[in-house]
Amino acid sequence: MLGRQGAGKGTQCIRLSRHFVVPHISTGDMLRAAVREGTELGKMAKAVIDSGSLVGDDIMVGIITERLDQDDARVRGYILDGFPRTVAQAVSLDAVAAKRPIDMVIDLDVPRDLVLSRLSARRMCRDCAANYQATGNESQPWTCENCGGDVVQRDDDTPEAINRRLDLYESQTQPLIDFYGSTGRLVTVDGVGAPDEVFERLTRAVEQRR
Repeated sequence: MLGRQGAGKGTQCIRLSRHFVVPHISTGDMLRAAVREGTELGKMAKAVIDSGSLVGDDIMVGIITERLDQDDARVRGYILDGFPRTVAQAVSLDAVAAKRPIDMVIDLDVPRDLVLSRLSARRMCRDCAANYQATGNESQPWTCENCGGDVVQRDDDTPEAINRRLDLYESQTQPLIDFYGSTGRLVTVDGVGAPDEVFERLTRAVEQRR
């Protein structure tokens, strides 16, 4: 699924994966796990993520190739969240998925100013990575209702870092719209509205392509 970060696509991808009983493959989750675990990949990715930039294609394609070769993705299909972000990644993905071609690509359309507002208010549990939206009325310290961990603002959710990511999206990811549109695989879904309304639009779009 395509869409600006903060458009709510992560949550909606998880809901779709549960609804259609297929794995939700989030490159962001995989990278953050590597950072938390201090792996070599995590160390490399942390500097890039903290700067608000995007991780290089070679690392991302390698991660995705390994993940799509696992049994659950081979048997039932999958929902990709956060990949591809560039046309070069999309071309590599088509090569990796040649035996099980990508059926459809959803562009979750949300205006930039709304994305900036959502991401600036996003908070995350240090321990379980649960996401929250700050309202200004939270008790301090803010603890996670799931595991009791500290709820904090991510290093890459400052306004400066967010705007850098959105600029990168416009210059690098936007061309994917033309790429997938030219192959007839693109479906644009309005991402503005209550979460349940957006989810209904998404499931209807998927059902129409099945």
